[in-house]
Amino acid sequence: MRRDAAMQRCRAYQIGGAGGTAKHLGKRNCRGGARRSDQRGVVLAIVLLISVMMLATSAIWFETSLAAARAATNVRDYLQAFHAADSALTLCERSVLSASGDAPGTPLPSGEPAQWRLETAFDAAAITPIAQWPGSARAPQCLIEPWRLTNRPNATAYLLTARGFGQSSESQVWLQMAVVTEDGTVERHWRRVAARPF
Repeated sequence: MRRDAAMQRCRAYQIGGAGGTAKHLGKRNCRGGARRSDQRGVVLAIVLLISVMMLATSAIWFETSLAAARAATNVRDYLQAFHAADSALTLCERSVLSASGDAPGTPLPSGEPAQWRLETAFDAAAITPIAQWPGSARAPQCLIEPWRLTNRPNATAYLLTARGFGQSSESQVWLQMAVVTEDGTVERHWRRVAARPF
C-alpha cells in the first residue's frame, strides 16, 4: 500500500500536479521512494530474525546452566553420602578390631552373611557410630556381621556394611569391608556396593 502511495505521488510530480513545480524530481527519485518503502520491510524481517536467534541462544545458555547446576548438586550429594558411609565404616572397623580379642559367645555361621541385603534385618541390627553427619538427611549406619571361614578354622571374619546419606534419604552410598583376623594379623578387603540392596 505504501508503494502505491509513493508511485501516485511520483506521478503527480511528473505530471506537474501537487503545485506543479516538482517536475525536476524525475523518475529516479520516484523509484528511490518506492525502494525505500520496500527496504523497510526487509529490515524489519532481518531485525526479527536476529531477535529470534538471540532468544534461542539465550534459552540454550539458560538450559545449559540449569543442567550444570543440577550436575554439581548431584556430585556434591554423592560425595557427602560417600564420606558419611566411609567414616561409619572406619569407626565400625575400629570397634571390631578393639573387640576382636573377645571370643564370640555363639557359634559363627559359615558362608558370607546376607543380612545386610534385608531392610528389616539391617535396620534392626545396624548401629549409628556418628550421631549426625553435617548436611545429611540421616546419620550414617553400619552393620557388623561375623562369620566363619570354612578353609581357615582359626580365623574370624567380619562383614562390615555401611550406608551414608546425602541431603535426602533417597541419595545413598553403600560401602563394605571384610575384615579377617587370624593369629594377630588383620586382613582388609574393601569393596563398594554398586546398587542399593533395598
